Amino acid sequence: MNEITQIRKLSLWIFFIPLIAINLCLFISQNYEIFEGTFFAVDQLGRSAYSIPYLDGSLSISRASRTFPQFLIFKPAMIITAITLYYYWNANNNLVNKFKFTNINYKFKIFGILSAIFLAIHSIFLGIKFDFQIYKLMRRIVLLLFIIFELIAQGILVYHFFKIKEKLVNLINRKILILKALLVSILTIVALLSLPILLDKGNTQFKHSLEWNYFVGVILFYLLTRLLWKRTT
Repeated sequence: MNEITQIRKLSLWIFFIPLIAINLCLFISQNYEIFEGTFFAVDQLGRSAYSIPYLDGSLSISRASRTFPQFLIFKPAMIITAITLYYYWNANNNLVNKFKFTNINYKFKIFGILSAIFLAIHSIFLGIKFDFQIYKLMRRIVLLLFIIFELIAQGILVYHFFKIKEKLVNLINRKILILKALLVSILTIVALLSLPILLDKGNTQFKHSLEWNYFVGVILFYLLTRLLWKRTT
């Protein structure tokens, strides 16, 4: 099926583009001396000592990515990812429609596209400074909505695949489908358990570490998508 081939290709782009982008921004942030004396000299705010933020939470993804020249990588990468997400959720909607003999927009498509929109909005406005506090609040809300809508879309899509798994028996790896369901469950539980800490003003390092690992967890869903579907002819 054309949809399966498209989904397999899109899922790899959605996983690797943001993963490479955030870690490349981290590399530039920690190796800023490479660009000294050039047009791409790293902004002071975007510089950091060597660390592993996945473990020690020494800096946030935002700090590593929002200043020059890192935003030249981060913003285009996230916007491309957002566009790719649109086509991914649309292709999945078409696929489920084929198996269910329907012609509707399922909720996972709606939430998935909304998550893509909020990711694009967050990326565009990241690093832009305004002199009012409401802007910072809105930026956090936009990022939060991206995560919430993304998890909802992923969960609903997995639910639909379980409902039609008998029709997919020759097309998918059932163990990977179970892993996808487990991943979404873990991400949801972690989000709920971490909420009181995230709302607190302290625990900065924990928040940063959670941010890096959680982002990888969210996009890991798409790597599992690539492994879920068997190659079709």
